[in-house]
Amino acid sequence: MLRNLLALRQIGQRTISTASRRHFKNKVPEKQKLFQEDDEIPLYLKGGVADALLYRATMILTVGGKAFGMFEAYAIYELAVASFPKKQE
Repeated sequence: MLRNLLALRQIGQRTISTASRRHFKNKVPEKQKLFQEDDEIPLYLKGGVADALLYRATMILTVGGKAFGMFEAYAIYELAVASFPKKQE
């Protein structure tokens, strides 16, 4: 019984522990050099292919959303015009 309690205590200590078992290499100095270089590349594209894809997807969604918004505004205008009948003379 006592051994089970001690084992449970050990398991609890292991899972709650905040100590990292993996040691990661500090990449901050490398990234600082990359982003501070004056190589005519815009800052939002210096991250490589992933940044380029995210940028293009954002631009496509932004332009597409704006275009859809213009069609939506036109549809609301047409709905408003259709809701008021023309006077017959």
